[in-house]
Amino acid sequence: MADGKLLNLVLLCVPLSLVSFGGGQSIIAGLQHQTVDIQHILTAREFTDYYAISRAAPGPGTLIVVLIGWHIAGILGALAAMLAIFVPSSAVVCIFGSIWQRHRHAAWAVAVERGLAPVAAGLIFAGAFAVSVAAGLTLIDMATVGVGTAVLFRSKIGAYPLLAAAAVLYFLLALGGMA
Repeated sequence: MADGKLLNLVLLCVPLSLVSFGGGQSIIAGLQHQTVDIQHILTAREFTDYYAISRAAPGPGTLIVVLIGWHIAGILGALAAMLAIFVPSSAVVCIFGSIWQRHRHAAWAVAVERGLAPVAAGLIFAGAFAVSVAAGLTLIDMATVGVGTAVLFRSKIGAYPLLAAAAVLYFLLALGGMA
């Protein structure tokens, strides 16, 4: 059972690795859809938990894939998932990186970069939306995200004081029976 799930994860990660424009965050929506909705490797809650762990831990955004591999088959699953997500894209970068650098200012290269920028942004937003849906965000949660984002962009307040303020807010809401 675990072998089939691990093989499915590896076969999912290889193409995701090759289309991870914008970094690891750009594959989250596809990864969530496949692992939760299609292949039933994880529950929505497990995916959200692994996502939170992967974002809190130092390292690449694709760390979630390693955690899913670990969930399926322990250390060997983590290793297989890690290789499946990192080797294909790394190979492409190694093979084509020098060619790209030589032609970086060519019209076709500039066009490709400009064309991929909105694709990357869309994939990142799709990932955020997928995690939000999987987490079952409430209206209060969405308002907190919106206010937090606005504060981060429009002030010099850092993320940690903002997290502390949100924790206090949710504690007070829980005391009042609202969260």
